[in-house]
Amino acid sequence: MAVKIRLARGGAKKKPFYQIVVADERCPRDGRYVENLGQYDPRKDGEQVNLNTERTLAWLNKGAQPSQTVLSLLRQNGVWSTFKGGNK
Repeated sequence: MAVKIRLARGGAKKKPFYQIVVADERCPRDGRYVENLGQYDPRKDGEQVNLNTERTLAWLNKGAQPSQTVLSLLRQNGVWSTFKGGNK
């Protein structure tokens, strides 16, 4: 089972809100997921990402692959540099 860290969309029409989830890559975007790692609100100014760093690093160490958008969010929050720094 290949596992991805990706966004699951929620919210109303034209008012998106996303959950950062770990899901099997074969499941639909808003379908079943393994674990919820945090939230991302693109409409909010300032702190828009709420992320459980410990669990995210645990899933990355297990081999979960982030999507492009999640990868950019991880880089913005410094989680990706922590992950890459620990794997030298």
